[in-house]
Amino acid sequence: MRLVRASRFRSWWDRRVSTSIYDIPLIDLHFKAVLTNRGSTGPYRGAGRPEAIYIVERLMDAAAREMRLDPAELRRRNMIRPRQMPYRNPMDQVYDTGNFESILDQGLAAADWDGFAARREESQRRGRLRGRGIATFLEWTGGNALQEIVEIAIGGDGFIDVVSATQQMGQGIQTSYAQLVVDIFDVPIERVRIIQGDTDRANGFGSAGSRSLFTGGSAVSVGSKKAYERAKELASESLEVSAADLEYREGRFTVKGTDLAIGLFEVAGKQEAARIHVASTTTADAPSWPNACHICEVEIDPETGEVQVAAYSSVNDIGRIVSPDIVRGQVDGGAMQGIGQALCEAVRYDAESGQLLSASFMDYALPRADTFVGFDTRFDTSIPCTTNVLGAKGVGELGTIGATPAVVNAIVDALDRAGLGRDAERIQMPVTSERVWRALKRDFEASPFEKTGGDD
Repeated sequence: MRLVRASRFRSWWDRRVSTSIYDIPLIDLHFKAVLTNRGSTGPYRGAGRPEAIYIVERLMDAAAREMRLDPAELRRRNMIRPRQMPYRNPMDQVYDTGNFESILDQGLAAADWDGFAARREESQRRGRLRGRGIATFLEWTGGNALQEIVEIAIGGDGFIDVVSATQQMGQGIQTSYAQLVVDIFDVPIERVRIIQGDTDRANGFGSAGSRSLFTGGSAVSVGSKKAYERAKELASESLEVSAADLEYREGRFTVKGTDLAIGLFEVAGKQEAARIHVASTTTADAPSWPNACHICEVEIDPETGEVQVAAYSSVNDIGRIVSPDIVRGQVDGGAMQGIGQALCEAVRYDAESGQLLSASFMDYALPRADTFVGFDTRFDTSIPCTTNVLGAKGVGELGTIGATPAVVNAIVDALDRAGLGRDAERIQMPVTSERVWRALKRDFEASPFEKTGGDD
């Protein structure tokens, strides 16, 4: 069974997760490099982990069909158990925590797994084929860059400035950082300024590999605590009392049992340069291992091959959550990107010249607002990460990694139930309506257009 082009399975990162959440004691990998006249491509979200998880999750479903087992049951039987944590996988990577069976059970409940037969019958009455797919998986985050430096400056002007080398690039990390500062200083979030993108003021690894919160956020939290303690010492000197005699609330230090008090920013204004400045370095002990159960149901029009994502639910373990709305947007947005990879996205070239044919969004198919009706996205925060002070696990790429195998598994399931059997497994991404229509007719040859260069 050809699952993905071998040339795409090229990242060191994907090998780290190639056994995923399953208790697989040995792995043997073989790689082949291929020269091409086409432009080079690279992973844009997930950096190899989507390809690795796609392989193992497609194989899990294929094995379940061969053994006539419920695909969820086969996964359950092979999962790493909580008692095995910390668990060292065959690539010498250590998972610090994880309760994968619990996430699976919650995922099955969220998707109403046992009610699928009734939904399939209802789809049949409307002349549609229905299939379901599941992906239970983890990913590795951190980019092997586990240290971050931040500077915290409490100013007499009434603002707290945080300087970080991580970068805001649409993931909302500025908001999460500001919330962490508010947790320490108990001031309005409007009084917190997050400063990024200035290499004269901060240098570091930056934002990559879903590391910004559990490394950069940890640094912000630790640095803020250090700045708070320094401010408390200075407040005690100003009020001529012991620091132990001070209470702090809503930006003010008060001597216990009295009305003697001084504001946080007032303390800062009394210092040299009218500010309290702290530079802090924080290092996570190891990467984080977010994990999830994603379940997709699709409907297929057998007359045209059109695929519609009919339902999509997920339960995600990312440890502590700082900004729930941001996290939900990350997972849902990532899942939509994964759906795009599964159903429509393809870079097209002319076979003879290597000329790029899908050079604009007029020619490159993207998922759109009408691609899907919505997500049921849930989180289990009861399993914190133990490798950083926040207990957080990376989330920026999780949705992308789970969506692609879940969607393709659902399509293969629908085709199998339509009578294709093992031939259903021959379908390749992107699973366009033409490819589905041809598969239903057991025509797996490339279309005339694909023969001119195909997709990369």
